[in-house]
Amino acid sequence: MEQQQKTVRRIVTGHNTEGKAIILSDASPEHTYMIGGPNGAKFHEVWNTAQSPALINSVSGDPEETSLVLAPPKSGTRIRVIDFPPEGDEIRNLTKDEAGKHFKSMGGEDASKAGQNAPHPLMHRTATIDYGIVLEGEMTLVVDQGEVTIKAGDIIIQRGTNHAWANRSGKSCRMAFILIDGQFTSDLL
Repeated sequence: MEQQQKTVRRIVTGHNTEGKAIILSDASPEHTYMIGGPNGAKFHEVWNTAQSPALINSVSGDPEETSLVLAPPKSGTRIRVIDFPPEGDEIRNLTKDEAGKHFKSMGGEDASKAGQNAPHPLMHRTATIDYGIVLEGEMTLVVDQGEVTIKAGDIIIQRGTNHAWANRSGKSCRMAFILIDGQFTSDLL
C-alpha cells in the first residue's frame, strides 16, 4: 500500500519587539497522529484558534493541545492536513462499536453516526463548517443520500452534515481541512 511521505511545511509569522513582521518558524507541524493503526489516516495538526475574533499577538507559540481533537475549539477554528491511505476491508468492515472507538480517540465520541443502515462505517457529524480541499489524489464524500468524487483542486463546503470520507482510488489522498466551530439551528438538532 502506498503511503505519502511528503512532509507538510508550516510557516508561522509574528512580530518582533519593534512590531515588524517576522518569520517565527518554518518546519513541519509539531503534532501528528495516526488514527486506525499503521495503515490508517495520518493527521497533521497545523494550527487552531481558541476564539473569534482570533487574538493576534506578537510571538505566541503553537496552540497548546496534548492530543488529537476532532472539532475546533468552541468559537474557534482548526486547520489540519490528513493523508488518507486507500480504503481497505479493515475500514469497510468496521462495526459500529469499532468506528465509535476511532472517534472517541479524537474526543469525538458523540460525532459517530454509524449504524446498521449507514452508507459508510465512519459516518459522523459535527457542529462545524468544514472547508475540505483536495491537495493530491482523489476522495469520495459520502452523505446520507448520495456521494461525490473529488480530485486535486476541488473544494467541499461541508455544513454540519452527516458524512464520511472514502478513499476508493487505490492511491493515497492528501486533503487540507479548515474547521470552523458552528451551532445547529433548532430544525437540525
